[in-house]
Amino acid sequence: MIWVVGNVDGNSYKEPFSKGVLARSLRVSNLSLDESYEIASDIENKLIEKKVAEITVNELADFVAKHLNEMDHSISVKYKRWRGVRKSDEPLIILIGGASGVGTSSMAFELANHLGLKNIISTDMIREVMRKIVSKELNPVIHKSSFDAYESIRTPAIRVDAVIEGFISHVDVVNVGIEAIIERSIKEGISVIIEGVHIVPGFIREDLINKTNAIMFTLVVEDEETHKQRFYTRCRQPWVKRSLEHYMENFNAIRKTQDFLIDQANIHETPIINNIDFRNTIDLMVNEIIEKFGGE
Repeated sequence: MIWVVGNVDGNSYKEPFSKGVLARSLRVSNLSLDESYEIASDIENKLIEKKVAEITVNELADFVAKHLNEMDHSISVKYKRWRGVRKSDEPLIILIGGASGVGTSSMAFELANHLGLKNIISTDMIREVMRKIVSKELNPVIHKSSFDAYESIRTPAIRVDAVIEGFISHVDVVNVGIEAIIERSIKEGISVIIEGVHIVPGFIREDLINKTNAIMFTLVVEDEETHKQRFYTRCRQPWVKRSLEHYMENFNAIRKTQDFLIDQANIHETPIINNIDFRNTIDLMVNEIIEKFGGE
């Protein structure tokens, strides 16, 4: 058996070499799961051939990078830059926003699996908690969906589109919970992905975004018919409570919130990704993360 030796807060530890763990870390280099597992198996065989009984985490990373370099230099570079991200003293905070139906939940799950991150939080869950704290009488907006929150605004909008005013009011309330989670992640040093319609560029405190390894993405579905089809697909799932009719009745409002998100993303220079092919979306997000935090 090959033991991997590491160090946490000055305390050393040993754990068995795992092809599965290594394969997951290799996926950041845009390798498929099968390719990653095959490479991990090759690396294990090479270590066995060299009669390696113990290897440190850093030595293993160097060994992997050298092996990848012999295959493809660009893959090795991407792996080493991702290692630089993971070795940072600060947690990685990934924020994925987008209008209802564009796939923020699915992409958060795929990205977490791709990067080996464990913590995913939905802003819908934050909203549900806040609904228990804030009564409907006190704040009726939070008890509606993000796209029809305008129906609960007591004073109608005068200069701003009513749908957008309702959306902003909805986001403002949920944002309190989002910022609290970011603050806790920073304090505890825990990386997290937060996803949902309430992740809006320009709404989260700048000191939280600028002082951490934080990056925000805005997902969109540019084609209207494709966007509609996402709701047909979603509503076929047995756990979805809202009807397709509810989404279709509010589809124009949902598209308005997407337009607002795009405007905010352009103003605040947040990456916008047309989420059509999930593999392409994941690759784009991973590349942005490595480019921003991976160093040279």
